[in-house]
Amino acid sequence: MPTRRRFLALAAALSATACNSRPRAVPPEEPARPLDLLILGGTGFIGPHLVRHAVARGHRVTIFTRGRRQAELPDGVVRLVGDRDGQLDALAGKRWDVVVDDSATRPAWVEQSTQLLKDQVGRYLFTSSTGVYYPYLQRGADESWPVRLDPTDPEDGSEAYGVAKARCEREVLQTFGERGLVVRPTYIVGPGDTTDRFPYWPVRLQRGGDVLAPGRRDDPVQLVDVRDLAEFMLKLLEDGRSGVYNVAGPREPLTMPQFLEAARAAINPAANLVWVDDYAFLEAHGIVDAVPWVMLKGNDLGHMSARNDRAVAAGLRFRPLADTVRDTLAWWPTVPAERRDAPEFAIKPEQEAQALADWRARG
Repeated sequence: MPTRRRFLALAAALSATACNSRPRAVPPEEPARPLDLLILGGTGFIGPHLVRHAVARGHRVTIFTRGRRQAELPDGVVRLVGDRDGQLDALAGKRWDVVVDDSATRPAWVEQSTQLLKDQVGRYLFTSSTGVYYPYLQRGADESWPVRLDPTDPEDGSEAYGVAKARCEREVLQTFGERGLVVRPTYIVGPGDTTDRFPYWPVRLQRGGDVLAPGRRDDPVQLVDVRDLAEFMLKLLEDGRSGVYNVAGPREPLTMPQFLEAARAAINPAANLVWVDDYAFLEAHGIVDAVPWVMLKGNDLGHMSARNDRAVAAGLRFRPLADTVRDTLAWWPTVPAERRDAPEFAIKPEQEAQALADWRARG
């Protein structure tokens, strides 16, 4: 039976949820038992969030990295050093309940780790990507859709990435069977981002003024906060799940105008969005993507529409978009100055200024 304090907390949380408050209002359930968790990686983008969340829930965590990148991780995390490409000696002879493969884009790496660990761990979770559905010729990709295992165009980097991830998935599922797990995230965003793709928007909106807003008014966009992804990955492991899950947010379909209006409201309501919906015009000015937006044509025609039903049913939750953009903006000043001073943003200031001037001149 719950204590009176626990009962009152749950009642308050349920009341808040009914009023559309943040989904974090409901206290998380305690894990059934502590797990011994091995993370192949752990110091990049997803890894630190996963490590911190796992430790907070009482799990024992070991990370395996090359030791080249440091991250602020909780005390007690065991750090093993090696290399995914043939230097796995530090993993030999040890046992874990679960492993999260968070650093592989090469099938050979996954083959080596799955063969070594198949009798040393209970479950193996591989972090893949919705990129396995490329080319995106139709909308609504779900986990039953076939994926491409052989490249057809050596010049297409998106295809090469998707094929590599699909082959990695195959190694995991063939070796571990029902003990294998695959998550396929869409664009991962939030604090700690190792790319400058999504940070563009909170930084640009904070600066204010006229902001070029690209895309057609019904263009769908998808993204997932890295913290929501990490929490879902751990939940799958705690629940003993298997199989494949698209991890795409938000819960309901989102268009580019809805995204930018929500982001503007959270960051700087005074910013003025200038909508440019002509694909040919945008392409002529070198603006073909600005994550979470991409130009939906050709092999990207059906992009940004992966179905998330299976993951939601398994416990995937989404924090408010406002939290993601605010937290990303709050984190941005902590990145090295050389990165902040010369970010690899999809839309450069001079590029935006010229496009806006030309758009106005066009009338």
